[in-house]
Amino acid sequence: MTKTFWPEGVRLVISVSMQFEAGGEAPFGAMGPFSNMFGMKDGYPDFPTQSWYKYGYREGIQRMLDLWDKYAIKVTSHMVGSAVDRSPEVAKEIVQRGHEAAAHGRDWIPQYDLSLEDERKFIADNIDSIIKATGVRPVGYNGAAMRGTPNTLNLLQDLGFEYHIDDVSRDEPFLIPVRGKDFVVVPYTMNLNDIIQFEGYQYSVDAFERQLHDEFDQLYEEAGSRRRMMSISTHDRIAGRPARVRSLGRFLEYALRQPGVVFMRKDEIARFAASSADTVRDINEYDVWARKLGLSA
Repeated sequence: MTKTFWPEGVRLVISVSMQFEAGGEAPFGAMGPFSNMFGMKDGYPDFPTQSWYKYGYREGIQRMLDLWDKYAIKVTSHMVGSAVDRSPEVAKEIVQRGHEAAAHGRDWIPQYDLSLEDERKFIADNIDSIIKATGVRPVGYNGAAMRGTPNTLNLLQDLGFEYHIDDVSRDEPFLIPVRGKDFVVVPYTMNLNDIIQFEGYQYSVDAFERQLHDEFDQLYEEAGSRRRMMSISTHDRIAGRPARVRSLGRFLEYALRQPGVVFMRKDEIARFAASSADTVRDINEYDVWARKLGLSA
């Protein structure tokens, strides 16, 4: 009998993130393709960068939602609270079309240096924005730029979260202890992340598509002997561009032709991992640092 590491019949799980951030960026100095061109003085509106972000909620998310529908896959959307407040109808449609609404901080500002109570409010306000727009309480969290504080996991546990994604150390979900209880980590990705590859490394569409295929082929091969998960990250204003959606569609077609490939929302992955005796366990690095710094939540 062949050993399975996922639900029966599943060989490889693919986890897609669709980050909803547009509208939550800072009014001045927001990162974008124009940031290093003709630098601007502080306090002046950057109209081209503002329009680049607007593309996310005006065009990008809708185009990606249509792509997910075309291939009948469900994704997880990590939503910045202020972006949801700006475009609640977008957040609502994401959920109505069957996708997971997860949290991504109240605003697009650094989280790593917040005080305990400021961080608690930063996360709680994000929850409130998502509930108000969608009627759904998020159970997954992605910190601002993935950088939380040593208190973050304790706060997430207090606020009813089941998992976070701010870790890229494994190609499978794993468990860590948070105050004696299991908490799930569903790893994120750097190398299959559009904001890094397109905006950072200036990848072409063809180069990113080749990387998707090669990563898939390697993980699919490994999945015969261990639990494997492929993580892909898309951002509203980046992957939602026409050529990039077309390229991503070609990859989805390829992946779905292979036996035993399933796309799962991160909440589904987290709940399976929490219930499986085969899930890898690791230490809680946040707790280690909290003790070093004498912090407690």
